[in-house]
Amino acid sequence: MTAEVNPAVAAAVVVQGGRVLFVRRRVSEGALSWRFPAGRIESGESAGEAAAREARDETGLLVTPQLVLGQRVHPMTGWEIRSIACRRSGGEAGIVSPDEVADPAWVAHGEIPYCVPYGLFEPVRDYLDEALLS
Repeated sequence: MTAEVNPAVAAAVVVQGGRVLFVRRRVSEGALSWRFPAGRIESGESAGEAAAREARDETGLLVTPQLVLGQRVHPMTGWEIRSIACRRSGGEAGIVSPDEVADPAWVAHGEIPYCVPYGLFEPVRDYLDEALLS
């Protein structure tokens, strides 16, 4: 069995209290510094399960997957990203994986362009526009 060159990644899009959770990577991926909690989808795991696991493993936050927002090949990394809207179900966001995550941050709608200056994937942007501005 050969390893996948660009395996699929699940990203947890978590909204709470009018803000969305981002994590700042310890090691930046090119221009990517801030991102949603995310990681590879493991064998036998759904994208929602992977998103929930990554949120927990990176920040300690417990989340429940709610909705698949979409998938695409990320234009900067070439990785297939599956974006999953998740609801917080417990825990507090902190640094659980210090070798990977430098900081978690709850970001207001107007602050998103500072974290993601190249813009968000359209279905994620539309979801956050509604979730954060309603």
